[in-house]
Amino acid sequence: MVRHKRGRPSPENSPSKRRRRRSPLECRRRWVVSSKDSSNCTDKVLVVSYNILGVENASNHPDLYSNIPHSFLEWDRRKRLILEEINNYNASILCFQEVDHFNDLDDLFQNSGFKGVYKARTGEAQDGCAVFWKDKLFKLLHQEDIEFQRFGMRNNVAQLCVFEANHDKKESDACNLTTMTPSTGKRRFVVGNIHVLFNPNRGDIKLGQVRLLLDKAYKLSQEWGNIPVIIAGDLNSVPQSAIYKFLSSSKLDIQLHDRRNMSGQLEIQTNRVFRSQIGDDASISMSVSRQLYRWSVEELRLASGAEGVTRLQHQLKLCSAYSGVPGNHRTRDDIGEPLATSYHSKFMGTVDYIWHSEDLIPVRVLETLPIDTLRRSRGLPSEKWGSDHLAVVCEFAFANNANVS
Repeated sequence: MVRHKRGRPSPENSPSKRRRRRSPLECRRRWVVSSKDSSNCTDKVLVVSYNILGVENASNHPDLYSNIPHSFLEWDRRKRLILEEINNYNASILCFQEVDHFNDLDDLFQNSGFKGVYKARTGEAQDGCAVFWKDKLFKLLHQEDIEFQRFGMRNNVAQLCVFEANHDKKESDACNLTTMTPSTGKRRFVVGNIHVLFNPNRGDIKLGQVRLLLDKAYKLSQEWGNIPVIIAGDLNSVPQSAIYKFLSSSKLDIQLHDRRNMSGQLEIQTNRVFRSQIGDDASISMSVSRQLYRWSVEELRLASGAEGVTRLQHQLKLCSAYSGVPGNHRTRDDIGEPLATSYHSKFMGTVDYIWHSEDLIPVRVLETLPIDTLRRSRGLPSEKWGSDHLAVVCEFAFANNANVS
């Protein structure tokens, strides 16, 4: 028997061992609260955007999950992890993408007080988008779907919902942060949910899908009295890409960009290089190619929605929820976006967002996970997380000057 000197910890109880034993705590995501004072804003809503990894997509692309134990991909296990995760956030609006077992989710989330609506993709794909809301907190006033195929832009879909706060059904909760408390009039707002085309080479279609959703969201906002707008989803576009800048700046000169590089996806080759986590000598330029790409008439029509239009502009003044609440350099890039919201064997980067109009104030956001923590997991889903994406989560306050009905 090996004896250890009195007072010295054995190897099994050494600080390094104890740290490793506590390592699951590293998977905890923490809230970051905005420095902006929202104490006088009485109405709040907590929104989740989450690509939950379609069952069919996971089975059709085993190469993306070669480092993942098969049990981590089983839907029965993943759906319970997703439900548990959502319940921990005390969320009130959920925007899901890659939903191909809606009835399963509907049954599960009904027990947690949610109602939901679903829109399947057109064509042969089995997945779609779903929006859930806390029935005690909100009433669905209007819903419409976008089938992009009708506009010649593939089989992706989007959803638009108009909600009204249910003040007469106020739900109390422990932290009293997501409860809509009575105010003068009723709060109404638009929620858009989208899963943009993946194909990095078809920036014309990707941009066209985003443009069409924003146009329809703006029209709905005006029809219902200039109400606030939230846009959530998997945009299959990275921060600082042309599509990102179109959302954030409201305008874009299409001809200055290469159709094949609108989303910036191809410029992030993770596991080997990753921006903001590597030295300057290996940094990746996120700027578009300097060599001008000649757009065809059809590509311009798909991107802009009209013949001969090369300059796009949308009417919503949007802000990214995460960039509005500064976080830690271990989880955020230079403009405040998460470093990674998706991780599998061929990609690590950010493609998931929550955008909002100026009459909504981000109160707090849920940090993603540090890159080193993600890399140690060797990929998602994992023991704790039920998808190859991380949910992006933000609690908003309605500015007191926001329109009420």
